[in-house]
Amino acid sequence: MSDPLLSVQGLRKRFNGFLAVDGVSFEVSHGEIFGLLGPNGAGKTTTIRSVMDIIKAEEGQVTILGNSPADARSRVGYLPEERGLYRDMRVHEVLVYLAQLKGVDRSTAQKNAETWLERVDLADRHGSRVKELSRGMQQKLQFIASLIHGPDLLILDEPFQGLDPVNVELLKALIRELQANGTTIVLSAHEMNLVEALCDRILLINRGKSVLYGELAAIKQQYAPSTVRLRVQGELPDLTGVMRVEQQDQQYILTLASGAHPQAVLADLVSADIEVQSYEVGSAPLEEIFISVVKEETHA
Repeated sequence: MSDPLLSVQGLRKRFNGFLAVDGVSFEVSHGEIFGLLGPNGAGKTTTIRSVMDIIKAEEGQVTILGNSPADARSRVGYLPEERGLYRDMRVHEVLVYLAQLKGVDRSTAQKNAETWLERVDLADRHGSRVKELSRGMQQKLQFIASLIHGPDLLILDEPFQGLDPVNVELLKALIRELQANGTTIVLSAHEMNLVEALCDRILLINRGKSVLYGELAAIKQQYAPSTVRLRVQGELPDLTGVMRVEQQDQQYILTLASGAHPQAVLADLVSADIEVQSYEVGSAPLEEIFISVVKEETHA
């Protein structure tokens, strides 16, 4: 197994005695989209700023591509939650300037800017000043600014903020394309449905601590409600481990007893020679898991 692109180990950071990040550890693999989640004030942005070397943690270690954050800075792109483009500069000009700060030569920076402005439907605002753009346009411009230099690691803090549904879909498609082309992405967002659609693995932070970490599919399975939805030809027989049977339209919804396994239900149906037309084990949406875990941790 290859070394992780990003490794964070035992990160701790205090502000005026308040422990904002308390021993957070996680790794991000090459080429994945990794979700960094948590309620407001949980420590996500402090963690991100420590990774970016914007603030210094009292304890812990961060490595990016085997280097310190300072040494890897040119290989990282960052979209901060607080936007910071130069409002009086022109759109194309600000992108070229920011790319050059990251070591891109001017000719390449100009071509990259033109390409990306076209990709996000801002080519016609090439000469506009940043302050003349709408909030959504500025958000797309900030997104381009974070990746104009072709980073290996792209950290996106609330990238969908201020975007309408059409542009949310545009950014989703571009994020997937970046991943397909080898960019590793850390995504922090409040839109759980978007995190669920994009991320391979997640870390949930609450009150500065890691409370949930791992493969998204495994986490969803762990927190899945014990229900099965199925469609069959004919009547259902008595099934071992099924506490309740509901019927909605042409579907049956089975609630399983504690310890009962969905596969055993399917095996019973096959043994009874029942024609199964559809069979789906229920899974909890990420938003429900998020709320449940945060409430449990908050009241612990």
